[in-house]
Amino acid sequence: MKLSTKTRYGTRLILDMAQHYGQGAIQLGEIANRQNISLKYLEQIIRPLKKANYIKSFRGAKGGHMLTKSPEEISVGEVVAVLEGGNTLVHCDNDPENCERGGACLTRYLWMEAADAMFQRLSSITFADLMTLNKDVCKGGVIDFLATARDAKPNDS
Repeated sequence: MKLSTKTRYGTRLILDMAQHYGQGAIQLGEIANRQNISLKYLEQIIRPLKKANYIKSFRGAKGGHMLTKSPEEISVGEVVAVLEGGNTLVHCDNDPENCERGGACLTRYLWMEAADAMFQRLSSITFADLMTLNKDVCKGGVIDFLATARDAKPNDS
């Protein structure tokens, strides 16, 4: 399975905004330059994220865009689901009546289970978690690091 460019760039967009969270509104052109992504493409990507209330925009001289939640409150899974149009891998899993194979397709359940596992994992990773990564850690395995880092966080109780 391949995630769309829209999702990969949208995740980079949110991560960039998370890295500048609390510093005021950010102009999309700045993000486009930092991320080496076309401004026109970012303008398309930001629309569904604004509609889903992850980003708010401001007009004027000090205008730009800001996250509506802190990086700790936004999971990668949420953003991927917005940009991919849902948390599924195949279109028929939520609407089997519109599938020519309908109830006879046993692989449908395989794709549903795979999607569930993938989105559970992505939903367990916040943009704050991503900001703790560095290139050395990524070489060693992001999954292990994120699980270890989360387990090492002190409890608030």
